[in-house]
Order: sequence, then structure tokens, then C-alpha cells
Amino acid sequence: MKKIERVNVDFNNADKEGRVRLSTYGALKDIREKNIELRNGLELLLDDEDEFLIPGIVEFSEDEGIWVAKIDWNLLK
Repeated sequence: MKKIERVNVDFNNADKEGRVRLSTYGALKDIREKNIELRNGLELLLDDEDEFLIPGIVEFSEDEGIWVAKIDWNLLK
């Protein structure tokens, strides 16, 4: 069983489809330090280091040319 990596994100930094961008300083730092190889379908634990820890599925945003993570926004309530 593969470990699901935890990545720091800003849940307020979402694209028009509601996917959380993985292009912030904290996210990029975690991805680099943990040697995470981003790919479509990869599951991550998204952590705002304050209140929320939510699973997300990685996708590549063709519109923005960056990696994002699809989440269930109902988990933030």
C-alpha cells in the first residue's frame, strides 16, 4: 500500500472549476521536498496547516498549464 503524501495548499486559491491550484509556494515546496511526481489521478492529502486535511485527486489544467487537485468542497463545511 502506497503512502498518500500530504501537500500544503491554499483552499482559497481555486480555479474556475473549483480545483485547488498546486502552484503556490507551500505546495511546490512540499512536492519538491517529498519528490512527488505529479500525474493525473494521483491522490494527495491537501493540508492548509490550520484546520482542514482533505483528499484530492491531481489533474493537469490545460487552461492554465498547471497542476491542480479536484476536491469535494462539502468536506470544508
